[in-house]
Amino acid sequence: MSSDSREMWAELGLNMGKHDELLSILGKIYPEIYHKQNNRPKSMTYFDFVISEIHGLRVKELIDHKNKGGKVFGTFCLYVPDEIINALNGISIGLCAGTDFSIPDAETVLPRNLCALIKSFYGFKSAKICPYFEVADVVIGETTCDGKTKTYELLGNIHPVYVIEIPHRKNEESFKLWRKEIDKFIEKAEHITGEKLSLENLRNAVKMNNNKRLTLQRMNSLRWNIPTPISGKDALLINQVAFYDDVIRFTDSVSKVADELEERVTKKEGTFPTDAVRLMTSGTPYAIPNWKLHHVVETSGYPVVAEESCVGSRYFSELVNENADSLDELIDNIAKRYFNIHCACFTPNDERLDDIVDLYKKSKAKGIINYTLNFCTPYLVESQKIKERMNKEGIPFLNLESDYGMGDVEQLATRIQAFV
Repeated sequence: MSSDSREMWAELGLNMGKHDELLSILGKIYPEIYHKQNNRPKSMTYFDFVISEIHGLRVKELIDHKNKGGKVFGTFCLYVPDEIINALNGISIGLCAGTDFSIPDAETVLPRNLCALIKSFYGFKSAKICPYFEVADVVIGETTCDGKTKTYELLGNIHPVYVIEIPHRKNEESFKLWRKEIDKFIEKAEHITGEKLSLENLRNAVKMNNNKRLTLQRMNSLRWNIPTPISGKDALLINQVAFYDDVIRFTDSVSKVADELEERVTKKEGTFPTDAVRLMTSGTPYAIPNWKLHHVVETSGYPVVAEESCVGSRYFSELVNENADSLDELIDNIAKRYFNIHCACFTPNDERLDDIVDLYKKSKAKGIINYTLNFCTPYLVESQKIKERMNKEGIPFLNLESDYGMGDVEQLATRIQAFV
C-alpha cells in the first residue's frame, strides 16, 4: 500500500498496528489460495488488483464521494435495498466480517458462543481495524437473527446504526409490514443524504443494479458447464467483491470474465478434469477473507460449481421489475424483490429448499455440502429440513459446521473426501 493510503488510514483513526498485522496476514494467504491455482482466467487479474487495494483505492473513492456531498451506507445483509441508497446519491458498502483476527477484541464485550460473523464485524469496529466502518456515515442493520439484532444495540453505542425490521413469515400481513419498513428506510435515507427520492433516479438505480445481477447470473451459470471454466474460489471471489466495488465498473469487469469463460466453454477448456466430482454448497455467507471451505474442497480435487448463499445465488437470482408508472409502484417492485429472498430467518421456508434442489440440478453437481457457521442458529436448525428434503430427492448431502479458524482444515478435508 502507498504512503498516501497510510496517511488516509491514520486520518480515519485506524489502529495502525493491528491494521498492518491484518494486511500482512491477508498478503500471505491470498497468493497461497489464489495464485497457485491451475489455468486461471486471465480476466481475474482485475479481482487480484481489487484485493491488493481492498483498503486503499476503494476507501479513497468513498472519501472522495463524501467530500462531494455523497453519503456511505455500511451494510451486512441482502435485505438492505441498494437501489434506494444509490438513487439518493449514496454508496452501499459491505463491511469487514470474514476473519477470526478481530474476534478476540469482540469477545471482551460479546459472548464466546456467538456466530463468528457477528463477533468478527463487532471486533473490526471496536478495535478500529476496518476503514469501511470509519468511512460509513451509518450502518444499516437488520433483524435476520437475534444475535445480530442484539449486537446492533451495542454497535449503536460506538457507531450510528439504523435497523430495518425483517418479518419472519411470508404472507400478506408480513409483506405489509415489510413495505412499511421500506417506507421508513426511505425516510431515514433521505434525512441522511439530504436528497429526495425521485422516480427517474430510482429507475436508473434499479436498472444499474439489475444489470449487475444479470451479469453475475451469466458468469455463474457458465460454471455449470462440464468441465467448469472457472474455479469455485474465483467465482466466490467475484461474488464477494460485488459487495465492495463500484457497481458499473464491477459489472463491466464481470462481463469480461464471462466473455472469457464463454470462449473456454467453446474450447472445452476447464480448471478441473472433465471427470472431477462436482460439488455445490448451501448455507451461511462467506465474507472476505473466508475462503476456507472452497479452498479445502478444491485442493482435494473437487470443483465447486454453485453456492446457495447470500454471497452466491441469493444475491443475484432475483431482479427488480423495472416496469412501473409511478414512484410508489417502483418501490412496491423493490419491496417484492427483497421480500422474495429466501433467508433461513423465514419460517416456514420451503421455497429455499426448492431453490437448493433447482440449483443442484442446473449446476450438474453430484453432491451438496451444507456449510454453517458455529452458533448460527437459523441455518443450523434449518439444516435438518434440508437434509430431509435432499434424502427424499436422492441427493448426496454433507452437513458441515465450522468457524473462521484454520484448526479444522484437515478434519474438513477428511470428511469431504470420505463424502465424495
